[in-house]
Amino acid sequence: MTNDDRYAMADAVRAAYRAGEDDETMEPIVLVDGAGQPIGRIRDGDYVIFYDLRGEREVELTQSFTDANFDRFPRRDMRVHFATMIEYDKTLDVQVAFPPVGEIRDTLSETVSAHGLRQVKIAESEKSIHVTFFLNGKRKEPFPGETRVVIPSPHVMDYTQAPEMSAAAVAQATIEALQDRRNDLIVINFANVDVVGHSEDSEAIKRAVATVDHHIGEVVDAARRAGVAVLVVADHGTVEKWLYPDGAIDTGHTNSPVPCVLVAPNLPDVTLRDGGALTDVAPTVLQLLGLQQPDVMTGASLLVGDGPRRRRRVVLLIADGWGQRDDLYGNLIAAADTPVMDRLQATSPATRLAASGEPVGMPAGTVGNSEVGHLHMGAGRCIYSDRVRVNRAIEDGSFFENEPFLWAAHGAKRDGRRLHLLGIISFYSSHGSVEHLKALLRLAKQQEVPEVYVHGMLGRRGERPESGAIYVEEIEQEMQRLGLGQFVSIIGRFWSLDREENWDRIEKSYRWLVYGEGQHVPA
Repeated sequence: MTNDDRYAMADAVRAAYRAGEDDETMEPIVLVDGAGQPIGRIRDGDYVIFYDLRGEREVELTQSFTDANFDRFPRRDMRVHFATMIEYDKTLDVQVAFPPVGEIRDTLSETVSAHGLRQVKIAESEKSIHVTFFLNGKRKEPFPGETRVVIPSPHVMDYTQAPEMSAAAVAQATIEALQDRRNDLIVINFANVDVVGHSEDSEAIKRAVATVDHHIGEVVDAARRAGVAVLVVADHGTVEKWLYPDGAIDTGHTNSPVPCVLVAPNLPDVTLRDGGALTDVAPTVLQLLGLQQPDVMTGASLLVGDGPRRRRRVVLLIADGWGQRDDLYGNLIAAADTPVMDRLQATSPATRLAASGEPVGMPAGTVGNSEVGHLHMGAGRCIYSDRVRVNRAIEDGSFFENEPFLWAAHGAKRDGRRLHLLGIISFYSSHGSVEHLKALLRLAKQQEVPEVYVHGMLGRRGERPESGAIYVEEIEQEMQRLGLGQFVSIIGRFWSLDREENWDRIEKSYRWLVYGEGQHVPA
C-alpha cells in the first residue's frame, strides 16, 4: 500500500452505509485485484489467528475450519492451522494464546450441588449459555442435581420484530418449577432488555422493557404464593443510557449500576446494604438458602438484619441488561411502562450493585457485559477478565513473545504461507478490540511475515453510528504505516458470530473467507 492509495475497505463500508446496510448485518465485502480475483483468501496450509475474546460465539466458525469430522456444510479439502486468543472450547484443535488460568471452583452452583440441593436454570436460547456456562464458572456440564430448561428464542432476523421474545415461556417454565417443592434454587434470565436494547428502535426497546416487567410480576406473584424468596438483579446496564450527550444513539452496554431487590415476605426484618457489587449475589443467595459461603468467595452477603433461620427456597431472577440510572435523558428504562419494578423497589428492600469496571475484573471505567456479569454473580469473587490479561501482556511486552502467536507467524513465514488475522473490528466490544489487532500487526512486522491479511467483523454495540468505517480505516492506516499486509474483507457479525447452530450463517462466513463470495471492491 502506498500513501497515494485510498482506504478501499473503509470506503466500501461507507458505501454500504449509504445503501442502507448496518454494521451488524452487513453483507460480506471482498477486496479483488485488477483481474477481479479475490485477494487474501484462506488456503490450504495457511495460518489463522482468531483474535476475539469471550469465545462462545466464535466456536462454530472455528469448528468449520478445524474439525476434521465437520459435516454441517460442504468445505474445501484443506488443512488450516488455527490459533485463538483465548480458549473458545476445549475440544477445538487450535493453539490457545491465553489459556484459562485455572478452574473456577466453589461457585454458587457447585456449592448448592455439594449440599445435595436441586437447582433449575431457565432461559431462552439466546441467553442460555449465560445461566449455565458462565454462571457455573465456565463449566459446560451441569452439576449433580442441576436441571437446565432452554426455551427456543424466536427465529427472526431482528429481535425488534419480536421484542417480547420468549419471555412468556420463560415465566411459565419458572412458575412450573416453583410448583415442584423439590427445587431449592431456580435461576432465570429474561433476555429482552439486553438483546433488543442493541437496536435503534426505541419503541421496540420500551416494549421489551415492559414485557420483562410484566413477567417479573408473574414470577414474583407465583413465588409469594409458594413461600419462595426472590432476588431480582441484572448483569449489566444497556438502555438506561441509550443516548450520547449529543443525541446520537448508543446501542451498547453501560457502566451503570444495576438494581437488586429482595422480595421475601417471610423475612420482614431483613434489608439490603448499599455499596455492593455483582460478586455479592452468590453469598446473598447462599445465605437465603441457609448455606455457608465457601472461603474462596470474597463477596459478602447483602442481607442486613435477621436472616433465615432455616433452609429456604430461592429464585434468582436476572433481568438481563436492566441498568439503574436517575437521569431521565436517554433513559428507556424510565420511559417504559414498569409498574412492577417501580412497586417492588418502593416497597421491598432494594439497593444498587456495581456491575462494570474493576469490581467485575474489567479495566477501570469500562462497561459491563453478560458474560462477566453472570460469571461474577456465580463466582462470588472478582475474576480478572481475559481483556485485562491481554492488555497487560501488550503493556509488558510478553504479548509479542506469546508462543501460539509466534507459532503462527513463524509457521507462515517458514512454510511460505499466509497469515490471516480474523476478528471483531471495534474499539471496545466484549468480543475484542482493534488495539489487539494492532498489536498482532506489530508482531507480524517484527517477525517479518511476508503475507498478512485482515478479515474483519462489524457490530455496532456501544459505538457511534458508522463507527465501523472509522475503525476499518484506522487499521488500514496502521498497515500503511507498518508497510505490512492488506485489509481484504469485512462482514457483519450477525453472519459470523453465532451460537445457536444457524449453520447457514456460518456457511456464508466460511464461503466469504475461503471463496471470496460477497460484494467485490477493487483494491
